[in-house]
Amino acid sequence: MRLQDFQNLLSVYLDAVFFPCLRHLDFWQEGWRLEHENPTDPQTPLTFKGIVFNEMKGAFTDNERVFSQHLQNKILPDHTYAVVSGGDPLKIPDLSWEQLKQFHATHYHPSNARFFTYGNFPLEQHLKQIQEEALSKFQKIEPNTAVPPQKLWDHPREHHVACGTDAFATDPKKQTVVSVGYLLADITDTFETFTLNLLSSLLVGGPNSAFYKALIESGLGTDFSPDTGFNGSTKEAYFSVGLQGIAEEKIETVKQIIARTIDEVIENGFEEERIEALLHKIEIQMKHQSTSFGLALTSYLASCWNHEGDPVDLLKIADKVTRFRQCLEEDPQFLQQKVKQYFKDNPHRLTLSMSPDGAFYDKQAALEAAKLKEKAEALSEDERKQTYEKGLELIDLQSKPQDTSCLPALKVSDIEPKMTFTELETSLTAEGVPVQYCAQPTNGMVYFRAVSSLNTLPEELRPYVPLFCNVITKMGCGALSYREQAQEIDLKTGGLSVSPHITADDSHLDMYEQGVLFSSLCLDRNLPDLMHLWTEIFNHPHFEDEEHFKVLVKMTAQELSNGIPDSGHLYASIRASRTLTPAGELQEMFNGMEQVKLMKRIAEMSDIRPVLRKLPRIKKHLLNSDNLRCSVNATPQQMSSAAKAIEKFIKGIARSKKERKPIRPHVIEKTSDLKTAGSEALTCSQITRKLITDPTFQPCQMKTHFLLPFPVNYIGECVRTVPFTAPDHTSLRILARLMTAKFLHTEIREKGGAYGGGARLMLNGILSFYSYRDPNSLGTLATFEKAAEWARAGKFTQQDIDEAKLAVFAAVDAPVAPSDKGMDNFLYGISDAMKQRYREHLFAVSRDQLIDAADKYLAAGKSTRGLAILGPENTDTAKDPSWVIR
Repeated sequence: MRLQDFQNLLSVYLDAVFFPCLRHLDFWQEGWRLEHENPTDPQTPLTFKGIVFNEMKGAFTDNERVFSQHLQNKILPDHTYAVVSGGDPLKIPDLSWEQLKQFHATHYHPSNARFFTYGNFPLEQHLKQIQEEALSKFQKIEPNTAVPPQKLWDHPREHHVACGTDAFATDPKKQTVVSVGYLLADITDTFETFTLNLLSSLLVGGPNSAFYKALIESGLGTDFSPDTGFNGSTKEAYFSVGLQGIAEEKIETVKQIIARTIDEVIENGFEEERIEALLHKIEIQMKHQSTSFGLALTSYLASCWNHEGDPVDLLKIADKVTRFRQCLEEDPQFLQQKVKQYFKDNPHRLTLSMSPDGAFYDKQAALEAAKLKEKAEALSEDERKQTYEKGLELIDLQSKPQDTSCLPALKVSDIEPKMTFTELETSLTAEGVPVQYCAQPTNGMVYFRAVSSLNTLPEELRPYVPLFCNVITKMGCGALSYREQAQEIDLKTGGLSVSPHITADDSHLDMYEQGVLFSSLCLDRNLPDLMHLWTEIFNHPHFEDEEHFKVLVKMTAQELSNGIPDSGHLYASIRASRTLTPAGELQEMFNGMEQVKLMKRIAEMSDIRPVLRKLPRIKKHLLNSDNLRCSVNATPQQMSSAAKAIEKFIKGIARSKKERKPIRPHVIEKTSDLKTAGSEALTCSQITRKLITDPTFQPCQMKTHFLLPFPVNYIGECVRTVPFTAPDHTSLRILARLMTAKFLHTEIREKGGAYGGGARLMLNGILSFYSYRDPNSLGTLATFEKAAEWARAGKFTQQDIDEAKLAVFAAVDAPVAPSDKGMDNFLYGISDAMKQRYREHLFAVSRDQLIDAADKYLAAGKSTRGLAILGPENTDTAKDPSWVIR
């Protein structure tokens, strides 16, 4: 066998094999994890995690991840934190079978375990199962996985690393990142950790914090450096602060600003209102109910417990708040002393800087090739032959269906046939604005939302809607400056957010609603303050502060650029669906690569005033009661006062002074299909949504390749199918799950080496095939076609269908928090009655219907589709004129 042939096979073999997740022992030290949330499935298997070589290659395309990784490695250099938890791609090939086996025997053992259970099932049953299925089958060992204390430094240290270039940097000459990190206390000291976490928020949280004023508003950079703030996941916590998007020669300037700011904080302390705002935030966090409460709690407890801390003590938040207040009362300079102790007088301080190298990825590829060659040349001819045969054996093994009959599972018959309906009431205010009321056990919280239509907004203003949404609650309003506004939001609310709202109609692919969603929450006692803030934002938003607007623009552009390595598959799918429905163009404009590029251009402008002048024009169309609808989720006792507060808000905001007609004249008014748990329609008013359509729209295929300096690809292929209420929607949804679990996972991840891939059907009728951190491009697109052929040929069993139905129902029946009850009806016009019909269709989907749906929509030429790739240059797409290269 030629050496080159062997190297090629070895490369594929490495990309495809699951390498062990050499996680820091503090993160999930247990190795084993018992997941048990379903009372009808008491035998949930014990699972352990693996990871793919290519995932770590992809992870190192994310500059934020690279920086955070080096920060942890270098500030805690003496033990487990000095290594890459998932495995450095260049180190993974050095792992031997014996090392893997020994590591697994030591660490993936119940003696090294922490078991987490959550739910309302008897704890005794859990403990019995753990004993019988895990502990009784092993002999106790001493894994010796305790992490010793980090040896403290006598003097500060500095370190510099290289990274890939940022294709969307607002200034190519300003791509350097620098931060200063400080080692803090042991996380098992729970009160000290609580105090330092609060202190971190005071230092870097929001526009009133000392480091925001000193660093962000200095104009030197675009945003805080990655991992800014408190990190309590390691045995000893650490804090870091710095800037990204700076010129390399400004590193010393940033260091000086950080040192000067620490001195000023020690001298001046913190305003009492800022401390109260933080404690108010803790109160909201304790009251707000989330469907991931148990998982969040597990994550919160894990690190401390893994280092022999007391998890029960960690949960006593109210006690810590009381003790914190007492410390402040006894010593007004309590926090300033902490700043002096941990920042000013702390020699264990790391300055980390990172700058781009245009040849970074080429150098990585060369090192990988050299490593591969070294491994290949070190093998004898017999060893090469044996490895080659193992590779063929692996490919054969991957192609065989796995026997899952030994695994416990629910049955479709275990699923409740009928869902529980949520009672909703809708009434009109005196001004004719519809308000949906949903009484829920919200634990003393009120959730207010509103949607305002974009139908009258001129076309030239539409691209700027996401920017408007991002800044409208951050520029000041009424008598409040932007700093005072931020303070009031923190003191009186759990946050205000504004975002674009584009939703497809449930029964017509070419109809959609376009608007803006306003979301907020507060303690019930603060509802009048919340509504007053919204009134001032609607009536008197500030658009005068050009310098602050520049800061917000730079931060927004940086966040969008940083998000691509984590969400590239989503960007690819949005682009691929752009020409399939009338709403697709708007989705790309608001949420796709077009928005990323627009924000880059705006951030690069030397004169930003022309953009700033667009905001008041957008305000006139959006911030009024003409095309507004509202919703409130609160306790039954709070509904009366909530209704009065909403009425006052509606009366207090302006109506348009002149009648504004929709820019696109084809507007269709559609009323929600509200039904009670019986079948009678509610007698109250109903919400009417104003949908738009374009009778001249024709879907068409487009193939786009965005060239990005990554060594991996993000791929999306989208197919236009049917709307939510069409019977085939349920068949396609189950089909997407079937293709993902039974075909695409094996072909794209296990054989192809991508970190992930699959298919999903969206509410808007777009079926999206995708892959994530993928070393392949056109090969993966060919795999998508093979998946469709696999489905058309019916190469799945009834058990496969049942498993797919269970997975779909897991999403359909996912718990809904009290704050989100009724939101499908309010936001999308999908009532519980419609969801019940959809549920019945899901139950009824048969094998023949699945094959028929695959043939009807997925066969070549049957449906319009779009394709998109985000990734490196590709000779195949470059030579093919059907691909648009961007």
